[in-house]
Amino acid sequence: MSTELFPNTRLYQTGYCVIFAKNITPGELLTRVTDRTLQPTPVSREEADTITMLDEDISEDDLPDLDTDGLQAAGLLDGDGPLLRAAAHGDWSFVIESEGPYLADTEVLKAVSRDTTALSACELESGSSWIAYAENEECLSSFDPLFPDDDHGSNPHRLEQLTSFRAALSRGSRADAFENALQKIQQELRCAVPPETDAGRMLAIRISGSY
Repeated sequence: MSTELFPNTRLYQTGYCVIFAKNITPGELLTRVTDRTLQPTPVSREEADTITMLDEDISEDDLPDLDTDGLQAAGLLDGDGPLLRAAAHGDWSFVIESEGPYLADTEVLKAVSRDTTALSACELESGSSWIAYAENEECLSSFDPLFPDDDHGSNPHRLEQLTSFRAALSRGSRADAFENALQKIQQELRCAVPPETDAGRMLAIRISGSY
């Protein structure tokens, strides 16, 4: 696994949230995070950035390789909701949202974890961060890596038993706590976002009316 986390705030400068879910498809993951059926459209990270920046003011010249009428029909140009992109790597699917106010909701993580396991990681532009882990619709661990003892999950020891992530918190400076903890958790759970996948086209949807 790369020593650099993907996504990260160098790529998502206004912050991000990512949810991993084991043994379900990217399409099923998008259905679970939205609780509705939407038609995904393949969109790259740069194309997604352009869409969220321009929304309905977008023109064919802004996205020469995409059909803007198709984007409109799919709801991707609706600026009143988050744009989510999903793909798979190994046994896990993942979904990414720039900024992360929608995917950061614990109820979304719990819904994703039905009959499986799910991991959520959020890092905001302000520098604050959060990690949460759920199994079968129950949030077992939910904490700020700067304050790992203040865990809001129902069984915080479960994530530590699976990953031994607490040992990673003692490495580096306090500012490295999120990155060190998340990297250890990802290594042990074997979930990752390959940089080339993150940059390339992934299934994308827009959840209208969620802002």
